[in-house]
Amino acid sequence: MASSTTFLVLTALLALLAGQVIASDPSPLQDFCVVDKDSHVNVNGFVCKDPKDVKADDFFLEANLVMPRDTTSKIGSNVTLINVMMIPSLNTLGISLARIDYAPLGENPPHTHPRATEILTVLEGTLYVGFVTSNQANRENKLFTKMLNKGDVFVFPEGLIHFQFNPTPHKPAVAIAALSSQNPGAITIANAVFGSKPPISDDVLAKAFQVEKKTIDWLQAQFWADNHN
Repeated sequence: MASSTTFLVLTALLALLAGQVIASDPSPLQDFCVVDKDSHVNVNGFVCKDPKDVKADDFFLEANLVMPRDTTSKIGSNVTLINVMMIPSLNTLGISLARIDYAPLGENPPHTHPRATEILTVLEGTLYVGFVTSNQANRENKLFTKMLNKGDVFVFPEGLIHFQFNPTPHKPAVAIAALSSQNPGAITIANAVFGSKPPISDDVLAKAFQVEKKTIDWLQAQFWADNHN
């Protein structure tokens, strides 16, 4: 009897774990869960507004995504993210999107989304894109790359370092990305490593990158631009 009970408990635990890994965000248990911005309760996500107070505007944003964005930053790109902070009805729906503008020779530098897979569609121009795998059994981090043209689509798996670069010196590029989280997050690698507040010890980074501390000090002194709006 005890072994049967143990088996049932383990089965239930496995079922719960399997349910947690099928998506980045928890699946909704109702038609919608519009964010209640007045609630001070902290939960994983946001507290739901009373359905009787929900309006059509909770599902709408005048985002004007047809308009080009400013790409005059140091890295030559601009990410306009539409997430749950912008549209409160995205709460629990597990999806968001972004328009990404690239100047000629501009890039969206190596970064990760800790909570989302991304699917990117090129609307205008050409992009060189890629991602790097996690540590493999053979101790390699494999790079997958592709040159994309207008109308092409590419997928970046959740949590993996990826990038996009416009290789054309005289023409901008535009892409739309869909992400499998209401709030995917973005960790730009260089910003996080060399621009953290307070800074990571240069002894730590010099050892990690196998360079002199003065190189790390120079990198930490740079202005690390944030291209996310």
